[in-house]
Amino acid sequence: MKVLKFILISAVTIFLSSCNNKNGVYDASGTFEATEIVVSSEGNGRILSFDVIEGETLKKNQQVGYVDSVQLYLSKKQLQKSINAIKSRHPEIQKQIAVIEQQIATQKIEKQRVENLLKANAANRKQLDDIDAHIALLEKQLEAQKSSLIITTKGLNEDVSTIEVQIEQLNDQLEKCRIINPIDGTVLVKYTEENELAVPGKSLYKVADIENMIFRAYLTSDQLTKIQMGQKVKVFADFGQETRDYDGKIEWISSKSEFTPKTIQTQDERANLVYAIKIGVKNDGYLKIGMYGQLKLQIEE
Repeated sequence: MKVLKFILISAVTIFLSSCNNKNGVYDASGTFEATEIVVSSEGNGRILSFDVIEGETLKKNQQVGYVDSVQLYLSKKQLQKSINAIKSRHPEIQKQIAVIEQQIATQKIEKQRVENLLKANAANRKQLDDIDAHIALLEKQLEAQKSSLIITTKGLNEDVSTIEVQIEQLNDQLEKCRIINPIDGTVLVKYTEENELAVPGKSLYKVADIENMIFRAYLTSDQLTKIQMGQKVKVFADFGQETRDYDGKIEWISSKSEFTPKTIQTQDERANLVYAIKIGVKNDGYLKIGMYGQLKLQIEE
C-alpha cells in the first residue's frame, strides 16, 4: 500500500511538472554572453610596462602598458634634424635679387638724366636707347633669377613635406607602442607578461563588458509573432537553491533560422528550426559568461 501511494505521488508530481512546462512557465532557454575583445599588440619590441591583472576592471582608453619605442624616437629625431638642414638651404630671395634691383634703379635714374639732357639737346637718342636696352636686360635677368630661386624653394619645401609625412608615420607607430584598453570592462584572460617580446598582432589580454550582459535565446517561428525590437522581457538565472530574475530588452532578432543547438531546450520540442535573439541584461554581479538561463516573454504587471 505504501509503495502504491509513493508511486501515485510521484506520478502526480511528474504530471504537474510536465503541465507546468507545457503551460510555458518559461518561453525559451539560452546562455549569457558578453562583448569580449582580445587586445593585441600594435607595436614591435619588448614590453616595458604591462599593468593588467585578471579580474580587474579597466576603463575605456586607459593606458595599461607600453612597448619599447626608443629606436622609433631616435628615427623621428633624425628626421627632424634633416628638416632643419633642408630649411637652412632655403635661398634668401630678396637678398639675392637686391643687386640686380639696385642696378635697375641706377639705370632708371640715368635714363631720367639722359632724357633731361635730350630735351636740352645735350645728348643723342642712342644714349637713351642703350639705357632702355640695358634696363630691359636687367629686368629679364631679375625675372630669371626670381624663377630659379622660387623653383629651388619649392623643391626644398617638397623635401620637407616628404620628411614631415615620415615623421607622422613615426608618430603613429609611437602611439601604437602605447597599450590602450578599448572598452569599459573586466580582464578575463592575460596572455603575456612584462618584459616579453611583443610583435604586431600578438594577443595581450582579453577584456569583456560584464556589466551589460547579453542573453542569447532561441525561439520557434510561432513565438516570433509575440516579440519585437525593444520589447521588455524577463530573464531568469538559476543559482542552485535560488533563481534570480532580471529585466531585459530585446536588442536583436535573427533574420535566419538555424537548427536547434543541442544544449538549448525550446517550448515546442518538435521544432527543428529556431531563431536566435539577443536580450540586453544589466548584471548585478552574479551573472557569469556561459551561464544558462530562461526567458519569459510576457511580463506580469
